[in-house]
Amino acid sequence: MPHDESYHMTPDDFRTHGRAVIDWIADYMQRVEDLPVLSQVQPGEIREKLPTGPPEQGESFDAMLRDVEEIILPGVTHWQSPNFFAYFPANGSGPGILGDLLSSGLGVQGMLWATSPACTELETHVLDWVVDMLDLPGSFKSSTAGGGVIQDTASGATLCALLAARERASGFRINTAGMNLPLVAYASTQTHSSMEKAIRIAGLGDENLRSIEVDEKYAMRPDALAKAIEADKAAGRLPCFVCATVGTTSSNAVDPLRAIGAICRQHDIWLHVDGAMSGTAAVCPEFRYIHDGLEFADSYCFNPHKWMFTNFDCDCFYVADRAALIRTLSILPEYLRNKATESGAVFDYRDWHIPLGRRFRALKLWFVIRHYGVEGLRHHVRRHVALAQEFAGGVEADDDFELAAPAPLNLVCFRHKGGDDINQQIMDAVNSSGKMFITHTKLDDRLTLRMSIGQTHTERQHVQRAWSLIREAAGSATGLPSQSEQDG
Repeated sequence: MPHDESYHMTPDDFRTHGRAVIDWIADYMQRVEDLPVLSQVQPGEIREKLPTGPPEQGESFDAMLRDVEEIILPGVTHWQSPNFFAYFPANGSGPGILGDLLSSGLGVQGMLWATSPACTELETHVLDWVVDMLDLPGSFKSSTAGGGVIQDTASGATLCALLAARERASGFRINTAGMNLPLVAYASTQTHSSMEKAIRIAGLGDENLRSIEVDEKYAMRPDALAKAIEADKAAGRLPCFVCATVGTTSSNAVDPLRAIGAICRQHDIWLHVDGAMSGTAAVCPEFRYIHDGLEFADSYCFNPHKWMFTNFDCDCFYVADRAALIRTLSILPEYLRNKATESGAVFDYRDWHIPLGRRFRALKLWFVIRHYGVEGLRHHVRRHVALAQEFAGGVEADDDFELAAPAPLNLVCFRHKGGDDINQQIMDAVNSSGKMFITHTKLDDRLTLRMSIGQTHTERQHVQRAWSLIREAAGSATGLPSQSEQDG
C-alpha cells in the first residue's frame, strides 16, 4: 500500500522494491534454461487469471511481483533461453538491461537536442563508434553529410528510407502536392514482409512493389532487377527505391550489394540495405564480405537487439545524406522552436524518424559496447557461427536430413527428406516438449525448418541436445529408428 498521502512510491520503498526486481531478474537468468521455452498456455488463459477490473485501492509491490511469478511467467515464451532457436534472436544482456533501467529512471524524452543534449550527443557518438566497429562506409559518420540514428526496428528504418526515396524522386513535392507520380519500388522475393507494409504506408501501393527473382542461393538476381527497372522506365514509371538484404529472414541469403548498387547508381535509385540480424557479424573482419558494395547504399540498418546483446528495441539506421531524410520528415511547430535548433549546430532526431518522442536508447547500446568491448562481441559472434556450422555439418552427415540453403553464418535451414508432413510433425513435437523452440519457412515451396543459433547464453551442449531431440522426433514421425538410434 502507498506509505503517504501522495500515493507515490517513496525513494526508500523504491530502493527496497528495486532490489527485489533485480534479484528476480537475476534468478530468472539462472533458471530460464529449465523453463518451457515455448509458453504452454492456451488462448485466454492469462486473462482468466486477472481481475475483471482495476483495483480501487493500491496494492502491495510484493503482490505485484508474486503475480508476475504465478500469472505472467507461465505465459512467457522465453526468448532469453539458451534453447531458443526460433525466428532470430532478440538478445538481452546484463549491461543492456541495466542501461535500459537507467534510461527509464532518467525518463528522458529526447525529441530535440535541447530536451536533453546528452541523449542526442551520446547517440550520435555511439553510432559513429558502430561505423568503425563494423567497418561501415565513412559516409555514414556524423562528421560527413550522413549520420546515424537509433530507430525502434528495421521495419521503421525501412519505412523512413522509403519515404525519403519517395520525396527525392519527386523533387520533394509529394509531401506538399500529394501522390501524383507512378513511383515503383523493388525487393527480392525473399525480402522481409516489412517492405510490403512500408509500401502501403508510404502510399505507393502493393501493385507498385516489384518482387525480383532470386538465384539458387536465394539472393536477389541483379540481371532480373535491371530488367524490371528497364521495363518500368519504358512504361513511363519512375523507379525510386530498391531494398537489398544482408541475411534474409527465410534463409540468411546475402544479396550482391555491389552489383545491385551499380544498377541503382546508373538509374539514380535510392538503395536501402537491411542488415537486420546479420549485420552484427561484420564486427568480425572475416565476415565483412557480407557488406561488400555497401558504399553504394543511400541507407543501411541493422538491429543490435538481435545479435549484439542489446535488449529490444534498438535499430541502428544510417543515411549517406541526412538532408534528404530530414527534409522528408521535419515539421517545426512554434512550440518546438529553440535557439539550438535554429543555430543548425545540433541534430534533432525527431526529424530522423516517424515518432516525435524518443527514449534514451543509446544508453543500453553504450553499456553493452563498453562492457563486452569489440573483442568480447567478436568472441560471441564467432562462437555462434561455429556452433551453427557444427549443426549444419551434423545435418549433412545424417542420411535422413538435408540442408535446404547455404548456411554462411548462424542460421541453418534444413529439412527431413520425408516431406512436409514429417517436417511439420518434427517441429510440433520438439516445440511442444518445452525443451527447445524452432520455427519454419518455405523454400522452393517446401516446408523448411530453421535453426537460428544466436541467443546470448547458448552453448554447444544446447545445440547438441537440440539436434538429438530433432532426430528423436524424426524417428517418432516416421516410425523408423533415427540414425542416432541406429548408431547407438
